[in-house]
Amino acid sequence: MAYIQARKHAHPPRRTASAAAAFAVLAIPAAVHAQQAAVPADAASAPASTQVLPEIKAKAAADNGIKADVSASPKFTQPLVDTPQTITVIKKEVLQQQGATSLTEALRNTPGITLQMGENGNTQTGDAIFMRGFDTSASIFVDGIRDLGSISRDTFNLEQVEVIKGPSGSDNGRGASSGYVNMISKSPQLQNFGNASVTLGTDDRKRATLDLNRALDLAIPGSAFRLNLMAQDYGVPGRDEVKTKRWGFAPSLAFGLGTPTRTVLSYLHVKHDNTPDGGVSTFGLPGYIFSSPTATGPAVNSKNFYGSRNDHDDVTVDMLTARIEHTLAPGYTLRNTTRLGRAEQDLLVTGVNAVNTSSGDPATYTVARSRQGKRQSNDILTNQTNLNAEFKTGAVEHSLSTGFELIYERQRTITPQTLTNTTLPASLQQVPANLYDPNRSDVFLTPPYKGAYTRGNTLSAAVYAFDTLKLSEQWLLNGGVRWEKFHAETNGSTFTAATATTPESLVQNAPLSLTDSLLSWKVGAVFKPAPNGSIYATVSNSFQPPGGSNFALSSQENSANRPDLDPQEGSNIEIGSKWDLLDGKLSAVGAIFRSENKNELLSDGATPPTYSQVGKRRVDGAELGLIGQITPALSLSAGLAYMDSEILKGTAANQGGVIVFTPKITFTSWATYKLPFGLTVGGGARYVDTVARSSNLVTTSNLLETPDYWVADAMLAYDVTKNLSLQLNIYNVFDKEYIAAINNGGSRYVPGAERNALLTANFSF
Repeated sequence: MAYIQARKHAHPPRRTASAAAAFAVLAIPAAVHAQQAAVPADAASAPASTQVLPEIKAKAAADNGIKADVSASPKFTQPLVDTPQTITVIKKEVLQQQGATSLTEALRNTPGITLQMGENGNTQTGDAIFMRGFDTSASIFVDGIRDLGSISRDTFNLEQVEVIKGPSGSDNGRGASSGYVNMISKSPQLQNFGNASVTLGTDDRKRATLDLNRALDLAIPGSAFRLNLMAQDYGVPGRDEVKTKRWGFAPSLAFGLGTPTRTVLSYLHVKHDNTPDGGVSTFGLPGYIFSSPTATGPAVNSKNFYGSRNDHDDVTVDMLTARIEHTLAPGYTLRNTTRLGRAEQDLLVTGVNAVNTSSGDPATYTVARSRQGKRQSNDILTNQTNLNAEFKTGAVEHSLSTGFELIYERQRTITPQTLTNTTLPASLQQVPANLYDPNRSDVFLTPPYKGAYTRGNTLSAAVYAFDTLKLSEQWLLNGGVRWEKFHAETNGSTFTAATATTPESLVQNAPLSLTDSLLSWKVGAVFKPAPNGSIYATVSNSFQPPGGSNFALSSQENSANRPDLDPQEGSNIEIGSKWDLLDGKLSAVGAIFRSENKNELLSDGATPPTYSQVGKRRVDGAELGLIGQITPALSLSAGLAYMDSEILKGTAANQGGVIVFTPKITFTSWATYKLPFGLTVGGGARYVDTVARSSNLVTTSNLLETPDYWVADAMLAYDVTKNLSLQLNIYNVFDKEYIAAINNGGSRYVPGAERNALLTANFSF
């Protein structure tokens, strides 16, 4: 059997040996914890004698405010005000105020992000986010570890969400030119508190959560336990057949809190049982191109559901994490984190395709439907070791973060047979839907699984270092570098349906592999005109190697995942300023940036075509942000982004065009005001400018761009007692109709949620 392989560097040991080495690192945390050194704790560690604190009747921790001063990642060595990069931290207090239950809802609090639906006939599920002009779906992390799978992530176990913008290869390795999203999990604390919530809403929505924390009086000092629970059964406003149903639990156990050696063991389990949305036909919307002057008609009702009640998106997520920290000496902390995770998805969804207007009567127009499915599993095993150290060399103060990582990732995707009416007898053909009145009782074909699959795995080893050099009270230099070696493999099989002359067949594909190394870096300079402010400049890069986002190397000439290609490279230049105002309670930030992505694969347009890596895209932009307390009663979070995108080197059709899904202007805001008698009023507005669906400057097609829109939300909360509050959230107050996401081909879209409301009872104990 042919074996296609690209070796840019020496071939590493075979996968089995490498995987065994990765599993061996699981023993590291236990070895470190067994040796609790007799050294004093650092300033953040309390003596062991004070580890059991008096019971505290805590509410939802809104007293801490909505502004974060530092990142939770140990790789950022300075407070946010002195970190030369655009970083937005969305704390759980904001998520609670807004009733945000998913990552995509949380990301509404930062500008420059849009959602994407899928490519042409395919429907993309999960957190399909675009940021600063680039697909960021594969750059989502949990506590600094990559989170795999096309799944929707819940917020019930999150302390905060951190959005790091700009290429950040030195932070995490391969990734998008836009940056990444890092979700920070809740962790046990040395205090007793409990918070619970029960939510009822329009559109048949129900949700309940529990956050329980207890300090434990065990033989091991500093012990604590935390449990987070969630159950949700949500309809989708305006989409009667679409459901998001899930439940989850996340226990965590800590030992040694407040002592030199601290260990946290945690587990996350989430189960989804969703009915996915295949979208609504764009027929009749402004910008839709009718096939003929007589084949016209009005836009379809955005409530129309073209799928089947048997459509499903079943997801199971399991994540086991062990983290141990040891304070070697004041200013020196060693951390080791091990994680084993799996995400499984069983998807079957119905998408809408071409509209048939041959009857000439809109009442009998039909729309073709396709059944799409996959069964996919993602696995990750990783071990990270990190050392934070503060020291001096002469007059220069250093804040160092260095370490190494071992990562094994695997994805297996089983795909069903593609069924088309041209290959099926009349009795089995998929019935097209009436465009304006689809029948949910139509017969739906379920594509069979015939053995076709794709399996990819990647083994990586990386070392990194970040250092902030304090040259004086006014000048800081910041730098980071990461070197990683990786080996990727892809194999699979292809099913071919029977024809009139040939039987069906299942052919094993030629295996593909790629071995390479990446060197990523960032460097920045910070000038502090005052202790509470900074002016900075920074340069950074990142790489996305072939197969880096989907674990699927390809031998197709027109594929960017060919193993003989160079990685795509992203770069970013950013100049900005950050200020902590009002005694540190309010953060004001501003930056201008230029992000580029090069080495994209292009066709020369000849027959047959020749492909080369000369493609290049650029986004020039600016971003402003404000978050914190204006007064003790008034809090505000606001962000504004401007992005001017262009394809610098492209095909004859798109060179000079804009980058898809990159609106020029996006704006987000959220404010709350607490009145003296226990009533809190809040609200916000979001704006998204027109969004280009296509970069093509030559060929006209459906909905080349989606219209801009404003959406306003409102909130009322009342403290009934010190342990009970009621909260009413109203979304899309003015019932604005808008397109929330559209597929690449422009044939279908997901409508924005119509006006809806949630009523929540929050309990503390």
